[in-house]
Amino acid sequence: MLDDLRNTAEASFIEEESALEAQRLLYPREKRFLGMTAAQRLILSFLLLILVVVLGTLFLLVSGKMILP
Repeated sequence: MLDDLRNTAEASFIEEESALEAQRLLYPREKRFLGMTAAQRLILSFLLLILVVVLGTLFLLVSGKMILP
């Protein structure tokens, strides 16, 4: 009785492993940088660009290299 239970448990585990392996081969995992999707990286890079432009403009105003009309 216990042998039969062990055999069925092992068989289902092996079947699940092979099914998962087949799924990994068919659908490779999506590559992500820092766990972000492409859209999230685009938004982050856009916000970084805006931050650099604003801080650069403020620095130029404070240092006197640029004067507002």
